[in-house]
Amino acid sequence: MQESSNNRSSGAVKSSPVPLNTVYPVLFAISISHLLNDSIQALLPSIYPLLRESYLLTFSQLGLITLTFQLSASLLQPLVGLITDRKPLPFSLPVGMTMTGIGLISLAYASSFILILISAGLIGSGSAIFHPESSRIAHMAAGRRRGLAQSIFQVGGNAGSAIGPLLAALIIVPRGQWALIFFSGVALIGVTILFHVSKWQRNNSNRLFKKTKGNPGLKSPYPKRTIVLALFVLIMLVFSKYIYLSSLTSYYTFYLMDRFDVTSRTAILFLFLLLFSVAVGTMIGGSIGDRYGRKRVIWGSILGVAPFSLTLPHVGLTMTAVLSVFIGLILASAFSAILVYGQELLPGNIGMIAGLFFGLAFGTAGIGSAILGAVADKTGINWVFQLCAYLPLIGLLTIFLPDLKLKSSLAH
Repeated sequence: MQESSNNRSSGAVKSSPVPLNTVYPVLFAISISHLLNDSIQALLPSIYPLLRESYLLTFSQLGLITLTFQLSASLLQPLVGLITDRKPLPFSLPVGMTMTGIGLISLAYASSFILILISAGLIGSGSAIFHPESSRIAHMAAGRRRGLAQSIFQVGGNAGSAIGPLLAALIIVPRGQWALIFFSGVALIGVTILFHVSKWQRNNSNRLFKKTKGNPGLKSPYPKRTIVLALFVLIMLVFSKYIYLSSLTSYYTFYLMDRFDVTSRTAILFLFLLLFSVAVGTMIGGSIGDRYGRKRVIWGSILGVAPFSLTLPHVGLTMTAVLSVFIGLILASAFSAILVYGQELLPGNIGMIAGLFFGLAFGTAGIGSAILGAVADKTGINWVFQLCAYLPLIGLLTIFLPDLKLKSSLAH
């Protein structure tokens, strides 16, 4: 059974010694930190109506706030990951969360558009520090269950993204911009948790992960052409996934209100149902990838969602809700498999790969949301959903994804 499972595992490579047992307390701590980080991030777009009314901002200015946040959060991540791959910085995580907290406090008291932009940049920069390094810790604590570890880490972020708008609606909108200061306590809790996680990382990193230089176990055994092809395919899959996911998370409520004439409250409930299914799918995908191989999960997730996405624009309200749940479950299962596949492809660049794909996710979602918004203004939201329904077909590129056949002690 052990041998058979090894043969099934795609993307497994020989790597440096890691703990045989999964360190669940560390994984849950980093997942909770991810929840806190992403709930703070989600506050920013949630208060756009409040900022627009208070400062008489145009939609272009709101777009510039989003661009500032997304660029600082996405472009810095691969660089942060590359630096920490070469020189570990165990306590960068609480520093990053502190930066996010400072950005939040700055946003609470911002009195001009320029200060809002600076605050958005600080929050984005804190996120750029958090994601690559926290993904590395999930990798360290994974033991033999790398996919599950990344799923536990990622589901915290999905939950935070769903909770943030709800908290903004309940706490900030009724009180005003200054109420953001209440969430500085959330950042402080995150700093405290991450300080203890960083101590664990400092005490274990040298024992578990030696430096790449002089350690053949951390050098990819695959030829450069295979690596380049695999990374290109993975990047295209992230592109298709997050552009389509952006169309759902950003415009799903408007689509429901426009097509089915439901109230905003009903539309928001449908959105939470979708976001909940995304969180569940994230958790399931990692475990399946550990057992049956990353490539199979990627095939099933990216391309498997196509029949549902193509049907969605042509059904009634009840079936729309049902299909959206299946879409969320299936589509979300891919990210952990994509990330772990990339990390096992380049085992000496764990942080850089995490930063690259998290950065792509942030950047693609931001740019995609802006483009789809402009298209919706010209053609209508229904046409946008019909257009985006074809994006999962980009998953056909998975056929070019190399089968990484090398066995590993990390595979089941």
